[in-house]
Amino acid sequence: MTNFHDFVKTYDVRGLVGSQLTDQVVECFGAAFVDELELSGKKLAVGHDMRDSSPGFAAAFAAGANKRGANVVMLGLCSTDMNYFASGSMDMPSAMFTASHNPASYNGIKFSRAGARGISLESGLAAIRDRAEAFLLNGVTLVESAGEIEFVDVMPEYVKYLLDLVPLDNVSPLKIVVDAANGMGGLTVPAVLSHITALEIVPLYFELDGSFPNHEANPLDSKNLVDLQRKVLEIGADLGLAFDGDADRCFAIDEKGQAVTPSALAAIVSEREIQRVQKLGEQSPTVLHNLLTSRFVAETIVAAGAKPLQTKVGHSLIKDKMAETSAVFGGEHSAHYYFRDFWGADNGMLAAMHLISQLGNSELLMSELSAGYTPYFASGEVNSQVTDAKAALARAELALSEATVEIFDGVTFSWEADGVWWWCNLRESNTEPLLRLNVESNSLEVMRMVTKRALDAIARN
Repeated sequence: MTNFHDFVKTYDVRGLVGSQLTDQVVECFGAAFVDELELSGKKLAVGHDMRDSSPGFAAAFAAGANKRGANVVMLGLCSTDMNYFASGSMDMPSAMFTASHNPASYNGIKFSRAGARGISLESGLAAIRDRAEAFLLNGVTLVESAGEIEFVDVMPEYVKYLLDLVPLDNVSPLKIVVDAANGMGGLTVPAVLSHITALEIVPLYFELDGSFPNHEANPLDSKNLVDLQRKVLEIGADLGLAFDGDADRCFAIDEKGQAVTPSALAAIVSEREIQRVQKLGEQSPTVLHNLLTSRFVAETIVAAGAKPLQTKVGHSLIKDKMAETSAVFGGEHSAHYYFRDFWGADNGMLAAMHLISQLGNSELLMSELSAGYTPYFASGEVNSQVTDAKAALARAELALSEATVEIFDGVTFSWEADGVWWWCNLRESNTEPLLRLNVESNSLEVMRMVTKRALDAIARN
C-alpha cells in the first residue's frame, strides 16, 4: 500500500518515481487538487521540468483534474518561476512537476493557489494528500461535466515581464558563464538574456537532460560549482551564475572563481528594491530575511531605511509572510529570493538580473562588490546525520552554555561581549535524519571555534 505520508513533505510532494510516484498516484493528486480547491468548472495551470517522468506525470495530473471537472492549461516545459508567473498573471491555481535539485530518480509537485500563493501541509497540502490517498483506494470518479485541456506558451509574456521589472539595456559589457546543470535554466536563460547585446553568455550544460549527466543540479553543494568556477577563470569572465534543476534558485561566482554568498546577493537585491520603491514614495518598506541569512542582511535593510523582518525557513511560509506584510523583497540563505512584484513568489532569474544590473552599472569587480556585502565569517550549512536529534541538541546546549538560547525554527544560540559576537543555529531537517548547523561571527577564529564545539557535541554519543 502506498503511504502518501512518506513523500508528501512540508511544502511539496517529493518522491521516487515508480515506487512512490506513479501515473495512477499523480492522477489522484490532480483529482484531489481540484476537489480541495473547488476548481470544478474553473481553470488551473500545469507545467513540468525536463525530467523523463515529468511530461507523463503532467498529463496524468491533467487527466485526474479533468475527471473532476477542471479545465487544464498545459504550460509544457517551464521553470518553476515560469509556473508562478502563469499562476500570478492568469490568476489561477497551478501545479509544477519537478524535484528541483534532487537526483534523477525523484520527481515531485509544487502546488500554488491562484496568484502564486504557496500551499503547505498547514494550508491545504495535508488535505490534498488525504483526498489523493482516498482516490487511490476508491478510484477517481468522473463528474457529469468533465473538463478540457488547452495548451499555452507563457514564455514571451514571462520574458517581457522580467525585463520590464529589471531593464538591462544600459549595462556595461559583461562576460557571464551560466551553468544550467542540464536543468530548466537551459531554457529560460537564453530566452531572457540572449538578446541583451552587452552580455556575452557562455553556456555550460544548457542541454535539457533529466538524468543530469554532468553534475547534480544542486549549486548549494560546492562540488557542483567546480566546473563553473573553472570556466570563469579559464575565459576571464566577469561573473558566473548557477541555477538549480527547476531554475528557481540562483548562485553567483565572482571573477576570481569564489562563491558570492546568498546572503550577499540578498543584501544587494534588498538595497536595490528598497531604493526603487522609495523613489516611488514608499518610505519604509518591509524586507524579509530568514534567520540563517547573515546578520549583515538585516543591517543593510536598516541602513537603507527599511524594516527587516526575520522569518522561519521555507518557501510556502515565506510566500505567506510576503503577502501578510506586503514586503517588497525576501531573501533566504538557500538562495531563494522573493519579490512583491512577482506575486510574492521566489524567482532566481530576477535575482540574477538584479545582480547583473548592479555589476553592469558599477566600476567594481564582482569580488569587490561581494566583499562590501560580506563583512562577517560564516560556516555555511553543515549537516550531521543523527539518530536522536533531541539528545544531540541537548549536548550542543551544554557545550554552548554561555549563550542566550532562542527557540525559533530550531534552536539559536547567541553571544556577544567586548565587540565580538557569534550566533549558532541548529535545526532538524524536515525530510532527512539530519541536524543542520549554521554559525556566524565577526571573528573568523571565533566562528571556527564555535563550529567545532557544536559539531563535537553533536557527534558525541
